[in-house]
Amino acid sequence: MDWKEKIRTIPDFPKKGILFYDITPVLQDPIALEQTISQMKEKYSNEKIDYIVGVESRGFIFGSLLAEKLGVGFIPVRKKGKLPSKTIEQSYALEYGTATIEIHEDALKAGDRVLVADDLLATGGTAQATAALVQRLGGNLVGFCFLIELSFLNGRKKLEPYHIESLVQFDQ
Repeated sequence: MDWKEKIRTIPDFPKKGILFYDITPVLQDPIALEQTISQMKEKYSNEKIDYIVGVESRGFIFGSLLAEKLGVGFIPVRKKGKLPSKTIEQSYALEYGTATIEIHEDALKAGDRVLVADDLLATGGTAQATAALVQRLGGNLVGFCFLIELSFLNGRKKLEPYHIESLVQFDQ
């Protein structure tokens, strides 16, 4: 699958100077979507995984489909104030501000093996904050799986020494 043909780039969204990588065409194409999830599964098929953690909102799509394909549970990580039960939170820096994400405090047990799935690795801030939440709950982070990696933003460096897989890289 040539994801670069399927991923649409939108200049100046959500603000001037940002190039947005739109996954909507991948989601609209059942073959592209199935191949995306199958290849994500293949990257981690030899790992014992208990849960997929998906980050709001596009991580919910890839994470839940991947969890179903692997036969494991799915755990959402959401923006602050969106989860109904008791949570722990982690704040992090964005290119254009700060954000806070949360996970239910009873989502994981010590030693649970977790794979984080999301659509995009950019600067690595969201993924790093998600890793911190998983670790604070005692989870064992197996790695990260992304559809897209913006390699020119060096987000991978923030996630060392974790195993990181991405299906397509953009160099600018």
